Amino acid sequence: MAAKKERTIEETLKELDELIKMLESGESSLEDSFQFYETGMKLIKSCNDKIDKVEKKLIVIEENGEEHEL
Repeated sequence: MAAKKERTIEETLKELDELIKMLESGESSLEDSFQFYETGMKLIKSCNDKIDKVEKKLIVIEENGEEHEL
């Protein structure tokens, strides 16, 4: 079985933007709107987790050349 490709932050934000447009259109049923909301919240959590992971990997190089992990 092939491994599932993890979405990039940009792809996740694009999908989130599409969900927001569907919600704002007012054309979806209440049940669909709840599903869009739930999916959107999962996408936001995914983005936050990815950003946190990147922040932990960042290294700040001070003027004197010392490296410090954030």
